[in-house]
Amino acid sequence: MNPKVSVIIPAYNTEVYIKKAIESVLNQTLTELEVIVVDDGSTDKTVEVAKSFTDRRLKVIVNPQNLGVSAARNLAIRAAKGEWIAVLDSDDWYAHERLEKLVLLAEQANADMIADDVYFIKDGATSPWSTLIQESGEHIDKILQIDIVYFVETDVYGKIGLHLGLSKPIFKREFLVKHSIEYDETLSIAEDFWFDMKCLINGARFFLVPEAYYFYRSRSFSLVRESRLKRLNQSCIATSSFMQQKVVKKNPALMRALSYNLTVYNKNIDYYQVLLPLKQGNWLLALRELTKNPSVFYDFTFKLNDMIKRRFQYYVMGNELVFEMPYNIQIKRRKPMHPSFYSPSNNK
Repeated sequence: MNPKVSVIIPAYNTEVYIKKAIESVLNQTLTELEVIVVDDGSTDKTVEVAKSFTDRRLKVIVNPQNLGVSAARNLAIRAAKGEWIAVLDSDDWYAHERLEKLVLLAEQANADMIADDVYFIKDGATSPWSTLIQESGEHIDKILQIDIVYFVETDVYGKIGLHLGLSKPIFKREFLVKHSIEYDETLSIAEDFWFDMKCLINGARFFLVPEAYYFYRSRSFSLVRESRLKRLNQSCIATSSFMQQKVVKKNPALMRALSYNLTVYNKNIDYYQVLLPLKQGNWLLALRELTKNPSVFYDFTFKLNDMIKRRFQYYVMGNELVFEMPYNIQIKRRKPMHPSFYSPSNNK
């Protein structure tokens, strides 16, 4: 008999974290599951830690060389046998009832994909400091169906919004197989957003649950912090390509939303092409880029006040959370969440 859920965990040099990730799945209240860890060419003891588990529900696949997170996930999806596919990053973890809750709600709503709210927790902290919905500025207190235009409009780079590209939905495997949906292996950052977009453009019924069951660990050297320019360039290419699809062109609201996102990506590329050389002390290169894009001077002046405030908060006030949001998304809240906001049973 096939498992109810296949949890796929791509891993690369996360020996310190992966044990907690795997345990959080094996200890789920829903027991009809399999765990597929794909080690993507790690050079530390990630494989050794993963293989130390004796639970028969766990399978470890080892890539001899690093192929990238998208390729690792695709490999796991092809090996999966569950009715549902759940994704877990190897430095994150689940609340113990997550899968049971989401599968039950997904079946009740006849969903093709369903996501929960996400706890943000700083590496080394004992409790989350906020959640994805809490930071979004949106008021969501019941299950909400997400359409593709809303998904795009609330996920704009650097802007306050829902940013569901950061969520980790569970997906009906039958739907993925039917529409031949896989991760784009040319993307190493923001790959979740475009995977979700493929599902939505193929008519997936996507629901968001306001409760949080996923713990997103913020680390200084995680992939999402690797390179802003890299992410922006990849996002520009992916957006332009997506906009060429006939089904997308037939949706004016979606085209407008994607076009706006593309404009924001390009403006930020111009900005960082000036800012990064400045940070490196390469004034000549920065001046050259500024000459190419004079509008960056206005953007820099506009953002300077916010940059000063953030650095004052960080260095003078000791507020380490001002730089914690992934992808440089603006932060609404500055204080950690009150402990009563989340269930003690979730913070294991």
